[in-house]
Amino acid sequence: MFNDKQTQVLAYELDSSRIKSRSKGNISLSYLEGFDIIETANKIFGHGNWGYSISSLQSVSQEQNQNQNNVICYKAVINVVVHDLQHSKHVSREDVGFGTGIAKTLADAHEGGAKEAVTDAIKRTLRSFGNQFGNSLYDKSRQHQNQQQTYQQPVQLQQQSQQQKHYQQPQTQQVESNQGAYSLQEYTSILNLGLQILEQGENIVIIGDKNTIFNSKDIIKACSFRWSNENRQWYKQKYQQQAA
Repeated sequence: MFNDKQTQVLAYELDSSRIKSRSKGNISLSYLEGFDIIETANKIFGHGNWGYSISSLQSVSQEQNQNQNNVICYKAVINVVVHDLQHSKHVSREDVGFGTGIAKTLADAHEGGAKEAVTDAIKRTLRSFGNQFGNSLYDKSRQHQNQQQTYQQPVQLQQQSQQQKHYQQPQTQQVESNQGAYSLQEYTSILNLGLQILEQGENIVIIGDKNTIFNSKDIIKACSFRWSNENRQWYKQKYQQQAA
């Protein structure tokens, strides 16, 4: 089915620079981003030699969180088909994925949940083809070097600017600042994406992987952050009064 070169590449050890990390509760999870998975499939299999179809996509739950945002969970089943170079043979795989959309409006929450579920299902389906699609990340006995690099990043950022204060998701729900305690509970959805929140002057800003930020605009907006074209970043006033 696969030629020797494809088989060899599929068996390569996963490049740690491709691995991202995010926190879920007290657990650190390693993952590959959706665009990276698709780009890797194009490189290994070739454009036009693979594809996917949505077998099913359905909403499985809907509720509102404490910030009155709509939280909608979707389930997707994806079928991936990979052809050989001559398109004389093919192999198909199928798996399930879940996604959660969080937004002020139902439409935006549905959109975010559906997209995330489809992306998750594609990633889970392609992982069955080997290490290059993150299958090794499911081996809990293995250590991935990028985790140490990821958690060193806040220290490096602090060294670059004394005016920036790095916020990690705390064990408690408040962080002390010069002007009192800040509740980070409303930012849990952002922190869970692996993004970071920094204090910058009178504002707090979001930094992290650009693709994650771009694909999470609905979640960021739901936390009342605004986009600054001048500074090219999402920001929010530290002492902004919340609407009653």
